[in-house]
Amino acid sequence: MHIDGDTKTTMTSRRRVLAASAFGLAWAVTGGPGTGATATAMGAHGTPRTAGMQLPAPTGPYGVGTVSLRLVDRGRADPWVPGRRRELMVDVRYPARSVAAHPRVPQMTKGEAAGFDRVNNFGDLPKGRIDWSGTWTYAHLAAPPDRRGERPVVLYSPGVGDPRTLGTTLTDELASHGYVVVAIDHTYDASAVEFPGGRVEVTLLPQEFERAQREGPAAVVALMRKTCAVRVADTRFVLDEVERAFAAGRLERVPIGMFGQSAGGFAALQTMHDDGRIAAAANLDGVLAYVSDDHDEGELSTVARDGVDGPFLLMGMDGDDRTNVPSWRAVWEHSDGWRRDLVLRGAQHATYTDAMSLIPQIARQLGLPRETVTGLVGTVPAARAIAAQRAYVTAFFDRWLRGRADGHFLDGPSSRYPEVRFV
Repeated sequence: MHIDGDTKTTMTSRRRVLAASAFGLAWAVTGGPGTGATATAMGAHGTPRTAGMQLPAPTGPYGVGTVSLRLVDRGRADPWVPGRRRELMVDVRYPARSVAAHPRVPQMTKGEAAGFDRVNNFGDLPKGRIDWSGTWTYAHLAAPPDRRGERPVVLYSPGVGDPRTLGTTLTDELASHGYVVVAIDHTYDASAVEFPGGRVEVTLLPQEFERAQREGPAAVVALMRKTCAVRVADTRFVLDEVERAFAAGRLERVPIGMFGQSAGGFAALQTMHDDGRIAAAANLDGVLAYVSDDHDEGELSTVARDGVDGPFLLMGMDGDDRTNVPSWRAVWEHSDGWRRDLVLRGAQHATYTDAMSLIPQIARQLGLPRETVTGLVGTVPAARAIAAQRAYVTAFFDRWLRGRADGHFLDGPSSRYPEVRFV
């Protein structure tokens, strides 16, 4: 994994949050989306700011409901802030029976947006000019769940420094196809996490990385190892909470999968290696070693050294596949089960996040050069990149969590998605 620039996008103002454990469903609604500005707004000193950015609507047959939960692991001290118990925020997306009268939720709260802009903005975008809290999702607050049929559970982990909401396009998509999706914020790793009551905890990784760099290469590797280990521990705690929900009858006992982007993809496969409760995992452009560059030889993770028995999917940007990413080659060679390695032609690292939708809109509104867009999200058209990710990630979980036939869609190239290369 690398700890440098894994960051991308969006969420807004008043979101309903629940301080609860085991995915209880006792919440109260506060506020809702306004009409949303459609023209460029003015920021401080009259500088233009973006407004009205849009995410693509989900394509599945279900409306999407959501609740946000605060989870406290009372058995674990926080690894970044000694003296505190480990505390997380998660979003739960699920298929809804009806979304009428339930407001859509923003992608990022005001506090989270400010932290994202201040700490983890994209390097080539101007700070203070982007309304990161101005995007609404297609998930509806506390909409009643549709409990008809099996509802497999899928966890989501974002890249280093990223908020959980940076994977909203895919989490909403899976929920619209009948999945319960739990997106995890890794506190003090994510740019900013807002808890009930408005308390915001910002990332500590920049100063941790500066300290490690001063101490030398071994300290940098140790920080990478710690960051990944914390993410896996967070995920296993969330799995415990899902198990409690199963036991209490709040969720039907179903197979569990996991996916993530960058370090989140690393966490997905590493958790699958460490914890048998993950039945299938998808890694979106996440290196599986403690290196500064994906293509470097270096210290492999245990999942790369040992492999896994269950099914996994690798999806890389242009130039990232098992032929030139040593850790991907290692996990491939040491694994016994079903696996696929796909490349999205023209993609960059951030293509596998909501940046794919938002960066082109930001560039249009602020008049940024095309090179800024292609440097961040590549040359693949946004609509094609999003459609391909949705198709392959959904088909992967449909096959391995639901046992659905896909007409050999995952077995070789498809004329519907010529941008996707099977390695």
